Amino acid sequence: MSKNQALLRPITLGNLNLSNRVWMAPMTRSRAANPENKPFEIHAKYYQQRASAGLIITEGSQISKRAVGYINTPGIYSQEQVDGWKKVTKAVHEEDGHIFIQLWHVGRISHPDFHNGELPLAPSAINPNEKSYTPEGFKETVTPKAMSIEEIKQTIEDFKNGAKNAMEAGFDGVEIHSSNGYLLHQFFNRTSNVRTDEYGGSIENRAKILFEVIEAIKEVMPENKIGVRLNPSLNGVFGMKADEETIPTFDYIIKKLNEYDLAYLHLSEPFSDVSDIPYLEPNIAKRYRPMYKGTLVINNQFDQEKGNKIIEEGLADAVAFGKLFISNPDLPIRFESEAQLADWDQDTFYTPGEKGYTDYPLLEETIVG
Repeated sequence: MSKNQALLRPITLGNLNLSNRVWMAPMTRSRAANPENKPFEIHAKYYQQRASAGLIITEGSQISKRAVGYINTPGIYSQEQVDGWKKVTKAVHEEDGHIFIQLWHVGRISHPDFHNGELPLAPSAINPNEKSYTPEGFKETVTPKAMSIEEIKQTIEDFKNGAKNAMEAGFDGVEIHSSNGYLLHQFFNRTSNVRTDEYGGSIENRAKILFEVIEAIKEVMPENKIGVRLNPSLNGVFGMKADEETIPTFDYIIKKLNEYDLAYLHLSEPFSDVSDIPYLEPNIAKRYRPMYKGTLVINNQFDQEKGNKIIEEGLADAVAFGKLFISNPDLPIRFESEAQLADWDQDTFYTPGEKGYTDYPLLEETIVG
């Protein structure tokens, strides 16, 4: 099959010429085990090993201390973190790779242990009734603090500062994490947002914060270096529940995103079968490809065959692979040579150190070995 595969065709993203459509999806790996939550040499090695991806999207990186919700996740709000990320972008660019950073605020999926005893911030004071992975292990989430208008404005500013820092760190662009039950997604959903001000109530009001974040980031970087991540059919994760306005909300958001010259829109297919669940869309790419005019990236449980097929069918322009990139650092090269794929070790997804992180061999090393 070799280079004729749809996945291995080049694609242009703004002013970037990407060598393929096999993108690395953002994945939390919890390796920033230091007081500053900064990336260091191990991160540079990890991402450099995966530089054959058409585009790397980093793990979610918190935009402020208030945005944290997991131990050992890197940030993009301090100078130490910027300096750490510079090592990563340099390592990737040395291999002719391209890399975006995912800007992250977890909202209510956090715990007072991360905030000197203060409550996590969220659109409304509604407990997701989940577990938070704190420095002392898993703890029950709490009822968060409903954000004031001032706190919302500060968070928008934090996204902007994160983007500005990303440019200083040498990233090719940013992805706004407005997905998977985290802060921006919490604003979209009526079960997590019961506000009665300008950020609640109507679909337009609940979506407003995303567009204000985009407008703010545009002040510090070109639009065509901004990606947006959405998960329209998320259900039952982090307390997110669907209702009759769930899909219409995402229809509105995605149509409105056409007003921007974004780098891409990154969508997830449902994490579980939702074909029998009212109010949810089982076929995300099929629904939103006709609606969205820009570059569309699709994610979730794709393999080589499914990835090639969805691009051939015109339903997506690229596919973001997650776990396959953990255990197959040079995934596009393996796709090209039809090589056997290595299995990942789930026990080391979130553990500190090199094991299960940088010790998966490249294809050439397995052949030599």
